[in-house]
Amino acid sequence: MAVLAKIRQRSALLIGVIALALLAFIIQDLFNRGTFGQSSKDVGSIDGKDISFEDFRVKVSNLEKSGQGITSTEAANRVWDQEVSIALLSTQFDKLGLRVGEKHLLEVLKADPNIGKNPAFLNAAGMFDVAKFKDYVKANPEAEQYIAAKEVDAELNAKYQIYSTLVKSGLYTTASEGKLKYEMEANKVNFAYAGALYSSIKDSEVKISDSDIVDYMKKNEKKFKADETREIQYVLVEDKASKEDEADIKAKITALLNGRVEYNAKTGKNDTLPGFKNATNIAEFVNSNSDVPYDSTYVPKNALPAVDADKLFSLPAGAIYGPYVYGKYYAISKSLGFKAGVNAKASHILISYTGAQATPKEKRTKEEAKAKADEILAQVQANPDSFMMLAFTASDDSSAQQGGDLGYFSPGQMVKPFNDFVFNNGIGKVGLVETPFGFHIIKITDKQDGIRLATIAQKIAPSEATSDKVFTLATKFEQAAADKDFAAAAKELGLKVAAPVSAKAMDEQFGPLGNQRNIIRWAFDKETSTGDVKRFEIANVGHVIAQYKSENKSGLVSVTMARPYVEPILKNKKKAEILKAKMTGSSLEAIAKSAGVAVQQATNVTLDNPVLPGGVGQEPKVVGNAFALAANKISAPIEGNTGVYVVKNVSTVKAPAIANHAEYVAKVKAQSASDASRILPALKANAKIEDNRLQFNY
Repeated sequence: MAVLAKIRQRSALLIGVIALALLAFIIQDLFNRGTFGQSSKDVGSIDGKDISFEDFRVKVSNLEKSGQGITSTEAANRVWDQEVSIALLSTQFDKLGLRVGEKHLLEVLKADPNIGKNPAFLNAAGMFDVAKFKDYVKANPEAEQYIAAKEVDAELNAKYQIYSTLVKSGLYTTASEGKLKYEMEANKVNFAYAGALYSSIKDSEVKISDSDIVDYMKKNEKKFKADETREIQYVLVEDKASKEDEADIKAKITALLNGRVEYNAKTGKNDTLPGFKNATNIAEFVNSNSDVPYDSTYVPKNALPAVDADKLFSLPAGAIYGPYVYGKYYAISKSLGFKAGVNAKASHILISYTGAQATPKEKRTKEEAKAKADEILAQVQANPDSFMMLAFTASDDSSAQQGGDLGYFSPGQMVKPFNDFVFNNGIGKVGLVETPFGFHIIKITDKQDGIRLATIAQKIAPSEATSDKVFTLATKFEQAAADKDFAAAAKELGLKVAAPVSAKAMDEQFGPLGNQRNIIRWAFDKETSTGDVKRFEIANVGHVIAQYKSENKSGLVSVTMARPYVEPILKNKKKAEILKAKMTGSSLEAIAKSAGVAVQQATNVTLDNPVLPGGVGQEPKVVGNAFALAANKISAPIEGNTGVYVVKNVSTVKAPAIANHAEYVAKVKAQSASDASRILPALKANAKIEDNRLQFNY
């Protein structure tokens, strides 16, 4: 009994230990899944205004289901940008006290074709009837709910229209700006200069460190501002066909040319099977042996593989060409004959009218449209070269911008009257055709003959043995890289480390490998530490072995990313110091001699187009200094875009004063027309935005 009691005591103790272990496991799981570990129920906040995750999730889900073919991450990014914009703009609307009246709201709703063009809301004249619309909504609860949801967006759009109008109205150009523009265009300066080019010093003589680049970025923080990034280096082990695989595929497709003998288990006899050369049912033969299905269409020469197009297009009926490489396939093709005029090219001038399916540029009746079309047809017939210009100026179709050119098209692509005219007439024929879109003056400009090819194509893919070797190599490198230097491990196995990828938390694109969201999500996972290595298998590509290399929390882009832009600037600055030290002397000639360059002349140069002669390019600082100098005065060395320059003013020619600068005011106004679009980026730059999307595994 004592032994039994001890067993019972130990059992109770054991059960307690197990219970504690299970509790610890459950608590850890809750933390890992985010029940306790998730720091926010909101997907983010903008200037203290929280964005509910549930609302955000519903919007993302709706966008994914919208049929636009976007990924969940793309949808999350789009909705996030939209939420940020709405929050920032709504704050501005509230500050300004913007309100939207019923009439304005109705105008915005009418712009939606589902509402504005809905037959249920139109009167006898085809115009939107407000009373019909309101009555319908009142009588249909579902419609009322739909319109209520639409009104939220409509109110925002209406307020934005008011806001945008206010901003644009606040932008104006003064007469003084117009005067300055005139003087920049009309004032001219003549000067002599000595220019020592940066290119005279080799890049290898000037070194730029990472700290130099970081210092430059800090001084120009706005240009290099960025979200937190993580740098990932990787090796790609491609799963591609070996030379032996390619040879096997080529041999396999070549064997299809001739018939073969095959044992038939059912009959117990050998069957002689036809080859590609003598197959009677060509479509069935192709579909049985090709990775690409049989295509019975006639194709023009320019649609054939470029390298083999000439030989394929010249094949007589029944002849075979190949094997040849077509993209990722080995192929053999058999000619099934030619056909003339499989595609046509035409230009047209469309004259539409009110009520036609195309909207005319000006209101006209059908009779007026016909009269105008007849008039244009007569002009074209009298002067065929005028067709393009008449299309530019008179056509109601978007092709007017291309002089009416519609490019090549095949039978059935155009409406029947248009199609019949083009394919029943020869090149150069001009005529008038009526369609539901209006009246077309058509000119047939070209036709293409086509060939029908039966093509057997087999994909150049790795064999199972090759894929096994690739997998073995990839896993071997993954294990080696986890224990030693990533680059050294790659070198030992004959692999190449690709250029590092700098990724933001919500990126999908992973350098040249495209959408690899799983790699980026791994790099930003809280369980992933600097130096960690992981292998990712990518379908139809191979294996990516990635290493989380470093984290950039500085708020600036990475040095790797900035170097191509910043390094040339800093090199030129260092070169400028070397060149300036050489440019000594009391006269321009002496300075030129000390720098080893010749004195050059620049005449009639303006501030509006500050280009130096001899292909040097734009040098606004140099030209600006020349204008600032008195006659015969010499400048100090100037660091320009292409080198260091010293200038001597020869003469400055002031333009005559004019009373009215309206023309130049208009020029400046046109240049600043897009300034209103800078408001939202400015609001974003100054806002406090917290993004918690990663907590919700996007």
